[in-house]
Amino acid sequence: MSALKLIQIGNSVGVILPKDVLARLKVARGDTLFLTEATNGLTLTPYDPELDEQLKAGREFMREYRDTFHQLAK
Repeated sequence: MSALKLIQIGNSVGVILPKDVLARLKVARGDTLFLTEATNGLTLTPYDPELDEQLKAGREFMREYRDTFHQLAK
């Protein structure tokens, strides 16, 4: 665990992530990170949680209509 310092960036406040944290997240300058609430605090991730929900819904739809998709593929 490392302590991060908040700094002024224009009219906003930001935090600088150490290189090892960026490497663990597999992100670089210009990438988007998502901050979500978790049961034990906040989570910072490069993965869009809304996209995960959309993929789950798509998989359920495809599973429900598996036979139809199989017939259409012929």
